[in-house]
Amino acid sequence: MAKINTSVRPVKMKRNTCRRLITPYIYLLPTIVLMLVLLIIPIIMVIRYSFYDNVIINKNPVFVGLENYTKVLTDTAFHVAVKNTLFFVFVSIIAHFLIGMVFAMLLNTRYLGNAVKGIFRVVYALPWMFTASVIAISWRVMLNPNGVLNYLLMNSHLIGEKLEWLSSRDFALITVTVINIWSGYPFYMISILAGLQGISTDLYEASALDGANAVQTFFRITIPQLKPILISLLMLDFVWTLQQFALIWMTTGGGPINATETISTYIYKQGFSKYQYSMASTGATILLVVCTVIGIFYVRQQKARD
Repeated sequence: MAKINTSVRPVKMKRNTCRRLITPYIYLLPTIVLMLVLLIIPIIMVIRYSFYDNVIINKNPVFVGLENYTKVLTDTAFHVAVKNTLFFVFVSIIAHFLIGMVFAMLLNTRYLGNAVKGIFRVVYALPWMFTASVIAISWRVMLNPNGVLNYLLMNSHLIGEKLEWLSSRDFALITVTVINIWSGYPFYMISILAGLQGISTDLYEASALDGANAVQTFFRITIPQLKPILISLLMLDFVWTLQQFALIWMTTGGGPINATETISTYIYKQGFSKYQYSMASTGATILLVVCTVIGIFYVRQQKARD
């Protein structure tokens, strides 16, 4: 009777184990290469540029350490950009949350028929479907001194003269913020509506039997059940709004006289208007650090939720 070579089995098992371990990474390899080339390497280059002077233009840039960070953090234009960005971000986030919550509650009510709900869902979600260029052009036409908004306000005797909504230092930042609120609230509305539809009706029926009114039900059932979704929405919206560039650039360009200058437009002007790539890289690195901190909190919150 021939002997069976038992030493072959461990070798085959090791090969199969190695193959199972390597196979997922082979499928991920194209994505990893793209992320490395298009994301990781550019980020490393930008961070490196922030420690040098006269980068890109000069073939032999000079290492200056933290000098660029000192220049940016003491630049009055950067201070104005930070102030405008904070107003733009926090007002937008609060308004997104309030408007999104109200519309989601309205669309989730049982007093409206399915056909009516479907129509209003499409209407309310339309601003989120437009690109930044379409939104900017549409609002610039409406907010033109000879546009429809001034016409309606003057015929309603609410204003006595035509207003320069996007060209006035008094109104430009508020106007751009309103445009951003209008274009961003549907994301909250859709997400909150999905969360509302996932809340068990048994909770509301039990609270009704206990004699809870609408306000108590909202704060003790609805909000706690939506808490994971709301935290995610707020953190994501903070990062997205903080990085908002296209809408501001195509409506005001950061003007008039830096009235709507934000960190994003400040970085763009430093790099592509003044050709101060080191300063632009420094501003971008500062923005990257802030977004990374928020990203870490977001990941931790997601892990805690899971």
